[in-house]
Amino acid sequence: MASFSFPFFLLLLLPFCSPDSSSDGGGLGRKELVPAMFIFGDSLIDNGNNNNLASLAKANYVPYGIDFADGPTGRFSNGYTVVDEIANLLGLPLIPAHSETSTANELLHGVNYASAAAGILDITGQNFMARIPFNEQIKNFESTLNQITGNLSADTVARSIGDSIFFIGMGSNDYLNNYLIPDYNTRIQYNPNQFSDLLIQHYSHQLTSLYNLGARKFVLSGVGSLGCIPSILAQNMLTQCSQEIDQSLVHPFNSKMKLMVDRFNQNLTAAKFTYIDTYHIFMEIINNPGTYGFNVTDSGCCGVGRNNGQFTCLPYETPCSNREQYVFWDAFHPTAKVNVLMAKKAFAGGGDVAHPINIEQLAKLKLIQFNNSFLD
Repeated sequence: MASFSFPFFLLLLLPFCSPDSSSDGGGLGRKELVPAMFIFGDSLIDNGNNNNLASLAKANYVPYGIDFADGPTGRFSNGYTVVDEIANLLGLPLIPAHSETSTANELLHGVNYASAAAGILDITGQNFMARIPFNEQIKNFESTLNQITGNLSADTVARSIGDSIFFIGMGSNDYLNNYLIPDYNTRIQYNPNQFSDLLIQHYSHQLTSLYNLGARKFVLSGVGSLGCIPSILAQNMLTQCSQEIDQSLVHPFNSKMKLMVDRFNQNLTAAKFTYIDTYHIFMEIINNPGTYGFNVTDSGCCGVGRNNGQFTCLPYETPCSNREQYVFWDAFHPTAKVNVLMAKKAFAGGGDVAHPINIEQLAKLKLIQFNNSFLD
């Protein structure tokens, strides 16, 4: 745990009006709904934390970032990731990668700790060599807190952290780069139900650690369809999504994650957790591509082999020119257009995609904090 301690707070959840933003660079000129956003996850939302690691999971080269203003940054996309758009919708600037933050000013609106190939389990993704597992991402957040409290009081930091959004998107790699590959013996040790129980057990402990460090507003992104990604289609010579993979692996994990959210909301009444049904949002696009302007749902815009799914985009590879019509950018990751669509649904969607509330509603919950001595 961090070297400082927070005073005991009684926190009440009350709706509030968005505070005025005095900073420039806010998302699309909106008022900031929250002070900051802290991001934990994998390659779906990594924005450069693997760039300087001895890792095979990197995206800091062309054609990645071909539609992003700053070019290749380490984002596994042609442009925006989901959290980039969520930051805009919250009125925040794009959140910097932890590897690129060195001063307190760079931390003002939050930090992105996500790392490609990372998982809930520390051993996940070791086939890609270096990566930053969720446990280590939490330690990096703890270091950020220590850095911030070097200039501000613990009380001030606690109030700001308590009002910030914590976005966590973990779990995909624990299947794609652990359970489903022969390099691991997890399929021998655990059946699918046992493995999802193991993941949720670890996940629950990790989220509790973040809570103990002051996090109060949690957004947990469920695992999207694994059976539809070009990599799985290519490996299994499929012409349509693998229902077996989704039904046996993704659905049980997501169902247990949603129950975990309910337990947290019941037991940790000082906080609010919300579950984003990424699978539902994504399958709505896959099943109705024409509604959203897509006509290619089974192949990456760039990549190698069948479905452009046997390897990710090669350096300086020429991607498809009609990226707006592709659901997938490469073997594993959606295009920026899909990321933006998913972010907007998660931000303002109804109960079919966000449980029990959406991100906008979560942002507009005010954590009123009272020091214990004030109540005496």
